[in-house]
Amino acid sequence: MIFRRVSNWPAFYWRTPFGDLERLKRQMDLINEGLLGGTLREPSAGVFPLMNVTEDKDNYYVRAELPGIKSEELDISVTGDTLSIAGERKISEEKGDVKYHRREREAGKFSRILNLPSQINTAKVDAKCADGLLSIVMPKAETAKQKQIVVKSS
Repeated sequence: MIFRRVSNWPAFYWRTPFGDLERLKRQMDLINEGLLGGTLREPSAGVFPLMNVTEDKDNYYVRAELPGIKSEELDISVTGDTLSIAGERKISEEKGDVKYHRREREAGKFSRILNLPSQINTAKVDAKCADGLLSIVMPKAETAKQKQIVVKSS
């Protein structure tokens, strides 16, 4: 049997077990909008650093944007199939009594951990940082490389 609800009558007979949970969720959403400012929130900086990861048959390539960060301030480590990049972004403070109209650049420590699809040959990883762009070349481990099998006919 199919019931069709027209208007709110008789709403008190049509309660569902999840109706109270749905009402609670709506109330929590309203509270969050009030606390966070709804759609008028300032944009966040997002994940830092931004990365592109590519691969070919022999290597993984990572390119990360790190403007204003020196190579000696970075801590890069590779273990198995995991790459970790950590550092600290420093922004000089304004001197005197300054009033910001907009502040989107943030300073502080950052860390990104990236899991790759296969093992890496950690002995041959190469990293270079130039003009705010970090480039990392990570050779795949021999066990991770695809091998072509020749089928012999009898």
